[in-house]
Amino acid sequence: MTKDVITLTPTMPDVRTLLAGLYAGGPDLGVRTTADGAVVQLCAPDGRTLVSVEAPVLVQVPGEVERLLGPVPAVPDGPVWWTEARASTAVPEAEQLAASFAGRLATVLDGTTWPPKALTTAVVPVPSGTDAPPETEGIPPAVDVLTEQAAVVFQDRPVVAMTSWLSDALRTAITSDRALQIVTPDTTRLTLPARAALGGHPHRWVVQDGEDGYYDGLSGAVLHWQGDSFAPARTTSAGTPVAAAFADRTDSGDRQLVLSLRTRHPADEHLVLGRALEAAWHHITGAAPAGWSTAEPVNHPWTTRQLTDLARRRAPQPTWFTVVGHPDRPALATLRVTRTTAGVEEEMTLAVGHGPAEDLPLGAVLPLAEALSAPEHGLTSMLATVRRARRDLTVPAHIEAPPVPVSFTLGPDPVQDIGLPHARRPPHDLLPAPLGPSARPALHYPLGDGTDPQTWTALRRLTQHLRAGS
Repeated sequence: MTKDVITLTPTMPDVRTLLAGLYAGGPDLGVRTTADGAVVQLCAPDGRTLVSVEAPVLVQVPGEVERLLGPVPAVPDGPVWWTEARASTAVPEAEQLAASFAGRLATVLDGTTWPPKALTTAVVPVPSGTDAPPETEGIPPAVDVLTEQAAVVFQDRPVVAMTSWLSDALRTAITSDRALQIVTPDTTRLTLPARAALGGHPHRWVVQDGEDGYYDGLSGAVLHWQGDSFAPARTTSAGTPVAAAFADRTDSGDRQLVLSLRTRHPADEHLVLGRALEAAWHHITGAAPAGWSTAEPVNHPWTTRQLTDLARRRAPQPTWFTVVGHPDRPALATLRVTRTTAGVEEEMTLAVGHGPAEDLPLGAVLPLAEALSAPEHGLTSMLATVRRARRDLTVPAHIEAPPVPVSFTLGPDPVQDIGLPHARRPPHDLLPAPLGPSARPALHYPLGDGTDPQTWTALRRLTQHLRAGS
């Protein structure tokens, strides 16, 4: 499998240090840049890429290294420079070369590497000729195999995050009408942003399993390599078998409170984005978010102004963000900002992790709904759910229970569009609480305490009733 090697240093690797690391294979190797200089590639004499190195990222958000890599010995205190290298699968020596590159950077800059065993400075001889397939122009460094149907990425790390490498691979797959397929061991977990990216057809999380070969980490379907992509295996009854490893799980007692929010704002020069998400964070965790970024690791300290400025520069194209909380309370959100004919829309999902001995802050949901009903937040809807899932918010390669609804809040504008008399008289004794001004209220519909799956039926009937009035 492709080996990703990460160097963590207290100071930024300069050009000389990067070049010293890149020549771990000797002076006969070549160096070139791609992606407008954001990626440096170490090349064999015949032109094949051996190692790709992404531009260093300054991670200023506490807890990000541990969240994505687990405990790493000797991590420098304070902000760290994260320099990631990927070894090509085409040349056997590339993996050792990536490790030596990382080890040289760490040695010169008094840093460390992940994995720790990559801390080496050995010179790695590279044969002048290989049996590797010829270089294919336009393949991003993160993609290991590119076929007519799929862009396949091998990952061997504890947590697969939505890094800029992976975002680049996803863009390549989408723009070329291919499926992104990430192949991992069965011990790997996904972050919620990575899970969201792989949750839509035709993309797939391919998990290696000793008993069944491969299976889909999100559905459990047994997979086979068919033609030029991984696809579900078929039985004689035309069904798809489910891997035994996927169904094997133990309930740890961990739970997540998940809020799915939508807002809409007039598009004007005074608009500041992220305030509704910030309010939700304060109500549920008691603190503001810790950081934001357009990829993982999250590297910028939290600020709504800079987030807004970036979304404005990218408009009318949508902008996707990841937002994280402080290490003592696992909290993570995705935020998508879109310019539409109706204005500027925010779509966000906030998940907050709790252990078996921790109380879920369900009592904070109604006050949050009331706060978001204020005109400056532009709330259109908020769905609160509870799910039995890991406190650390990562997604394992086995079955997880679906979320259970707790409440649904309809913003003031949708209530007016539907009609207040119709919206406040839903079926089946659901009594909404009016929030905000009586002439133009939001409506908060309590559904349950997050333990009864039958509340999905109540939510479905409620949404059918509301649609009938719009």
